[in-house]
Amino acid sequence: MSISCGLLPVLNLDAGEHQYEMSEYEGAKARWCPGCGDHSVLTSVQRLLAAEQLIPDQTMFVSGIGCSSRFPHYLKTYGFHGLHGRALPVATGIKLHRPELNVFVVMGDGDCTSIGAGHWLHAMRYNMDMTVMMLDNGIYGLTKNQTSPTTPQGFKSNTQPKGSWLPPMNPIEIALGVTNASFVAQTAEWAPAHLYATLRAAYHHKGFSFVRILQRCPVFTPLIFQQAVQDPARITLMVHDDGVVAPELNNIYSSQVHHDPRDLAAARAMAEQTEKIHLGVFFKDPSKPRYEETRRVAPHTPAERVALLDKELDRYAV
Repeated sequence: MSISCGLLPVLNLDAGEHQYEMSEYEGAKARWCPGCGDHSVLTSVQRLLAAEQLIPDQTMFVSGIGCSSRFPHYLKTYGFHGLHGRALPVATGIKLHRPELNVFVVMGDGDCTSIGAGHWLHAMRYNMDMTVMMLDNGIYGLTKNQTSPTTPQGFKSNTQPKGSWLPPMNPIEIALGVTNASFVAQTAEWAPAHLYATLRAAYHHKGFSFVRILQRCPVFTPLIFQQAVQDPARITLMVHDDGVVAPELNNIYSSQVHHDPRDLAAARAMAEQTEKIHLGVFFKDPSKPRYEETRRVAPHTPAERVALLDKELDRYAV
């Protein structure tokens, strides 16, 4: 487990004292493959941070293991690069102790829906105020082409060379079935305007905002969504004033449906459809209870935090 922290030199500023430029959130140079959808997501996140003027030392990015989980290294905010499938428990602990922080979580499809599936379900139920991005390219990319829970049926990989036997898991259907889930959305890396608008809607939601981001791995799954990329008619936008608002996409995506994100039954019905890819907010209910409101940890001064940390570390002194 490693902690990745990159702070700007000026700390503890009020939002009005300094106007952050997008470039001020840029960390190390991203080392993803050329053409990887992660680059698009990173740019949209940096745009969001600048648009919302989030103070770097009050913003935390938590990740697990995978290509997407290198995210914290590429942003000049606080970051925690944790263990495979364990991003959400770490983020939960951070939010309980520091509820004032802006917490973002980045996971891959295997990281979230396989080894981290149990944490994912319970974190949605806890409904703590954080923005959670699942970057779904339908494969284990970092470990070089193994079947993941969202791999399309029949897709050949190193672990199933004759093709995946089972139908892929539908993360949206699952999320909509979790008790107390409060925000479920889907977007795509090849539609940057929609991606940015979706992330902004997720950030402004008070609760656990789960966003599935469809993307292509240029090495192992370059064609996984290619038909939808080349033919916009295969995509349906869910439009609503309380959902994703991206009018610049109207001339590209003519297939649109007016969907009230408060209608859970309609959301579940659309999530089951496979003929077209639905992008937008499936469900949103800000009235759902949030776990940090009922189990808030008593705040400590900086000196008290250091003392508690020293006390804990002393337990392991040799």
